[in-house]
Amino acid sequence: MSYKLKIPKGYSPLLDLQETEQAIKLVKDFFQLNLSSELRLRRITAPLFVKKGTGINDDLNGIERPVSFPIKEMGEAQAEIVHSLAKWKRLALAELSIEPGYGIYTDMNALRPDEVFSNLHSIYVDQWDWERVVTKEERNIDFLKYVVTKLYSILKRVEYIVYERYPQIKPVLPEDIKFIHTQELAEQYPDLSPSERETEAAKKYGAIFVIGIGAQLPEGKKHDGRAPDYDDWSTETGNGQKGLNGDIVLWNPVLEQAFEISSMGIRVDKKALLEQLAVEGEEDRKELMWHKMLLEDKLPLTVGGGIGQSRLCMFYLRKAHIGEIQTSIWPEEMIEECKQANIPILF
Repeated sequence: MSYKLKIPKGYSPLLDLQETEQAIKLVKDFFQLNLSSELRLRRITAPLFVKKGTGINDDLNGIERPVSFPIKEMGEAQAEIVHSLAKWKRLALAELSIEPGYGIYTDMNALRPDEVFSNLHSIYVDQWDWERVVTKEERNIDFLKYVVTKLYSILKRVEYIVYERYPQIKPVLPEDIKFIHTQELAEQYPDLSPSERETEAAKKYGAIFVIGIGAQLPEGKKHDGRAPDYDDWSTETGNGQKGLNGDIVLWNPVLEQAFEISSMGIRVDKKALLEQLAVEGEEDRKELMWHKMLLEDKLPLTVGGGIGQSRLCMFYLRKAHIGEIQTSIWPEEMIEECKQANIPILF
């Protein structure tokens, strides 16, 4: 069994177990209240699983296997535990007839059994999935940056509330978030891997939004994979750059590395969907229910993303391992190694 574990030198939790549980509630309650009001999002209930073969479940990088199971009372039809709700949310927005400028958010719980265990990765995923209806005119890079700036203002607000309650946790986020394209990162750090580029940029700026994830770079490779049918990573945005999506990445002072807390973007319209399916050789998806609905103009144009709940709490509470925030299943060797390093894993 393999896993990746980083042990911060001299690590000691700033909060004990009881304080940690109280602080988790503080972060989650305050964050979602601000998320709702800042972006004008209504909370709705979300599915834990969806029917297989509809095209609703997300493929993330395109290689992860969903957990599936048969439904006895539906002729053994297969259901899949969700990976995320990027495509489902557009169905919900259409069903609810949400107008442009407004949207929805939900508590999303998912299973990703192909994740490699690490300080940041668990097979259990909890995040706020959100989606907001946009106009055709808002499908541009300036509007994307506008939304990211709003989200970053929430991150700053939550950091201050945590500091007010627990003054031993000092604020570290910079005043502003830095926008940087994957192509710019490749030009600045040509000899580094994509993850190393993010680490260097996050260390330099403290908080970055990495634009254009999923599109092929001039060097012939992708910065990172992104499924072809939710984020728009193919639209030209000027200066030879592409992409209306990205990741919010913070500098983690405990682990001393880049720390992604949100994947988001303006979603595909018909043109972007067809182009991206062709690029990825996935044109057969056009026959799936969800994709047909989009191509027939039955789904609204949207911007949206996912924000990791345990990831956020891990960052704000200065934890070394996501297992200090959430209960999950971990390799026994990892649990023991963490115990020896003064990292209390919940299990």
